[in-house]
Amino acid sequence: MTLPGPTPRLLAALLVLLGACTPRGTRPASEQASLIVVNAKVTTQDPRRPEASALAVKDGLILATGSDEEVRGLAGPNTHVIDAGGRRLIPGLDDSHNHVIRGGLNYHLELRWDGVRSLRRALDILREQAARTPKGQWVRVVGGWTEFQFDERRMPTLEEINEATGDTPAFILNLYNQAIINRAAIQALGWDASTPNPPGGEIQRGADGRPTGLLLAKPNALILYSTLARAPKLSREEQLNSTRHFLREYNRFGLTSAIDAGGGGQNFPDDYGVVEELARRGELTLRIAYYLFAQKKGQELADYQRWVGMTKPGTTVGLLKPNGYLMSGAGENLAWAAADFENFLEERPELEPGMEAELKPIITLLVKNRWPFRIHGTYDESIRRFLDVFEAVNRETPFNGLRWTIDHAETIKPETMARVKALGGGVAVQSRMTMQGEYFVKRYGAKAAEDAPPVRAMKEAGIPLGAGTDATRVDTYNPWVALSWMTTGRTEGGLLLTPPEKRLSREEALELYTVGSAWFSSEEELKGRLAPGQVADFALLSEDYFTVPEERIRAIESVLTVVDGKPVYGAGEYAGLMPALPPITPAWSPVAHFGGYGAPGATKTR
Repeated sequence: MTLPGPTPRLLAALLVLLGACTPRGTRPASEQASLIVVNAKVTTQDPRRPEASALAVKDGLILATGSDEEVRGLAGPNTHVIDAGGRRLIPGLDDSHNHVIRGGLNYHLELRWDGVRSLRRALDILREQAARTPKGQWVRVVGGWTEFQFDERRMPTLEEINEATGDTPAFILNLYNQAIINRAAIQALGWDASTPNPPGGEIQRGADGRPTGLLLAKPNALILYSTLARAPKLSREEQLNSTRHFLREYNRFGLTSAIDAGGGGQNFPDDYGVVEELARRGELTLRIAYYLFAQKKGQELADYQRWVGMTKPGTTVGLLKPNGYLMSGAGENLAWAAADFENFLEERPELEPGMEAELKPIITLLVKNRWPFRIHGTYDESIRRFLDVFEAVNRETPFNGLRWTIDHAETIKPETMARVKALGGGVAVQSRMTMQGEYFVKRYGAKAAEDAPPVRAMKEAGIPLGAGTDATRVDTYNPWVALSWMTTGRTEGGLLLTPPEKRLSREEALELYTVGSAWFSSEEELKGRLAPGQVADFALLSEDYFTVPEERIRAIESVLTVVDGKPVYGAGEYAGLMPALPPITPAWSPVAHFGGYGAPGATKTR
C-alpha cells in the first residue's frame, strides 16, 4: 500500500522543528528561508500563534512565524531579510466578489473619481482629460464614486459635463443607477428624437423629444452596459499593459487575491484571454479565481452546456502556485430572468414569472457536473425564489457539499438565512451600501438600513461569509473603504447606517476579507492565514489597522505587498523591491496623468 506524502504545511512545520535542533550557521541550504521579515507586528490569524514579530518564507509558502530571534535562525547566506520598522503586517486581502478582469481590460481608459472629495476638482480633471483624449476616443468615468463623497454633496449637471468635455464624447457612470453622456457622445451614437429606448432602460428626453444625455437604469442596467459597449476599446497589447498596471493598483492596497464574479460584456473565453496570457507569462501579481457569467438572454443554458465541455472548476494556469489563475464555477448571472439588479433609486424589481423554469435546468446541469455556482441576490424576495429552485434540484440531484453562493443579500431575512445554511451555501457581502446607503435609507428607512446586509446576524448563524467590494462600477476597489464600512457602519458620505451591536470588530472584518473570502474559491486551506504551509501572501501597512482612529481606516495602504513570497508592490523605503512595469499605454491614458483610486494627481489643488 502506498501512503500519501506529507502536505506542504506539514513539511514546513517539520522544517521548523528540525531547525530548532540545528546550530545556527550549519543549516542545510534546503532548510533556509528565501525571505524573512523582522521587527513587525504580525497578525497571523493562525489560532496556534495569533501574533508574532517575524515570519520566514520558502518556496512561496510560510515556513515559520515567531520572534525575531526564532525566525532569524532560519536565515542562510542568500536569505533576503526585510526590517518592517515596527509596522503592522497582515495576511494578503482577498476580495470575494469583484470584476477585476473587466476592470483590467479598461483601466487605462477610465478616469477614476473614486476618493476625490470635491466635485469641482472632479470636473477639473475631467476637463483636462477631455482635452488630452485623441479624436475618436471617449473620456469616461465608470463607477466607483457617489455624489455623497463630494463636499458639494450633489451630482454634476448635464451642463457641467458638456462644458467640461466639449467635442470629446464623454460617458459618466453613476453606480448602476444612471449615466450622463454629453452632446458629442449622443452625436457619436447617432441618437435623435426617433431613437427608441434600449432594453432595460430609459433615455431621458427634452420637450422636443431629443435625448438630453441622462440615461436611467429602469428597471436594470442593460442600457448602461450597451451604451458603454459602443465606446472604443484598447488594443490587445494595451489591454495587457492596462491589466498589469491595474493588478499593481490592487497590490497598492494589500490585495493579493480576488474572485471575479463575471460581468456584463465579459465573454468567455475571449475576454479572459488577457489574464490567462499574463498567467502563462508569470506576470500575475494577484491570485484570480473566476466565474463564468451567462451573457445573452435565452442562451444561458446553452452557454453552460458548452462551457462544461470546455473547462472545469479547479483548472489553473500559470506559474503562480498553487492557484494563480483558477477557474471556480458559474455565476453571478445564471439566467437573465433571475437578475434582481439593485438600484435603490427605483422600486424593487419583480423577477420574471417563468424564472424558476429557466433557472432549474441550469442549476441541475451545474450540480451534475459538480460546478460551484453563485447568483446575484440583492433582495430577500428574490433569494427565497432562488432557494425554491435549489432545494428542488437538491431533492433530485443532491448537492452533497457542492459550494454555492448568494452574492450581496442586502435584505436577506433570518428564515432565509436558515435555508441558505441548511443547503450548505455561503454569502459574499460587499460594501455597496457605502455608496448607496443614502438612497437605501430614503426608500426603505433608517431601521431597515441597520441590517443591509445583516452581516453580524449571518455570521452568528454560522453561514460562510466573505467580504468584498463589487468593484469597479458599483463600488470602489479600495478594500479599506469596505473594511471601514464593516467596522464603523458609515457610508462614504459619513451617514451612520449600522449601530455598534450589529457591526463587526476590526479583527472579524479582517477575517472575512482573508480566510472568509478564501472559502468562496475553495482555498481556505491554502491562504488567508500566515501559518506554516500556507501561501506567503501578506501586506505591510502604512498605518496600524487595529489602532488608528476609525476615520483613518479608509486612508490605509500597503507599503510592501508580497505574493507567492515575492514583493509585488513597494512604497517609500520598499519601493526598490517591486519589479518594474512597462510604461503606461496609451500615453494619453488618464492613469498616466492622475493615477487610480484617490487619483494622486487629482488631489492637487490649482
